[in-house]
Amino acid sequence: MKVFITGGSGFVGRAIIHQLLISGHSVRALIRQPAALFHFSNVETVVGDTTQPETLEKQLSGCHAVIHLVGIIREFPGRGITFDQLHIASTHNVLRAAAEQGINRYLQMSANGSREDGLTDYHRTKWEAEKLVRQSKLDWTIFRPSLIFGQHDQFVNMLAQLIRKLPLVPVMGDGQYQLQPVSISDIAKSFAIALNKPETIGRSYSCCGPQTFSYNQILDLIAQALGKSAGSRKIHQPLWLMKPLVAALQSIPQFPITSDQLQMLLEGNVCTNNSWQNDFSLELHEFSSTIRAYLK
Repeated sequence: MKVFITGGSGFVGRAIIHQLLISGHSVRALIRQPAALFHFSNVETVVGDTTQPETLEKQLSGCHAVIHLVGIIREFPGRGITFDQLHIASTHNVLRAAAEQGINRYLQMSANGSREDGLTDYHRTKWEAEKLVRQSKLDWTIFRPSLIFGQHDQFVNMLAQLIRKLPLVPVMGDGQYQLQPVSISDIAKSFAIALNKPETIGRSYSCCGPQTFSYNQILDLIAQALGKSAGSRKIHQPLWLMKPLVAALQSIPQFPITSDQLQMLLEGNVCTNNSWQNDFSLELHEFSSTIRAYLK
């Protein structure tokens, strides 16, 4: 099967492309800049932008399925990088291009926790994008991963850098909020399997790993993977102080967190229904042993 993929140059996209290739599929990747996928010599690339529908004309023709991954975790409105543009408009444009160019099979990357009454613009716009997919006439499947970990991820590697460099790692609040991280390998495998699994059409899957941890425990496990003592390396910051501080500084691009990101962290990220594992016959990767392999 020939698969058209957006967002292929990112952390998740590269893993999915790799899985598609070893599963026997061919790939055409939409990229914004030439050579963005140079390390995949056997991937066809076309230049375009999912927020500019005219750049998608005829780009999907000859493909049998679309995988839409484009998304952001943080807005930069001054550069035109917004949730509305990258989540909602982008999805609208890709859905329209797929329908106009005769492609029926469509896989969408969303996010666990996305909902109409979400407390963050990230979750609300992800939900609006899902609604567009469900309202389409395409044979769609939606994946909603929790926190994704794997080699070259942002979250675990960022925390590992803090643990390496700082004598004490700051923790927002009590650090007891719950997370259920999921392996990038398991997510990538699911996308490849779904292409030939018609029973997944019209289904949305929350995707979480096999274990739930508090944020404190995740920091401890990362410290252990680095061969450092864990329990004494955290300093908890009161939320009454941190929330206004984050709100005041989030417009600075170098500041590491936004109010939306803090809210999502505090509300946790776990799955209430993990039927995804059974439907895709997955043996899910365990967090501690996996991060130990790539952090070393």
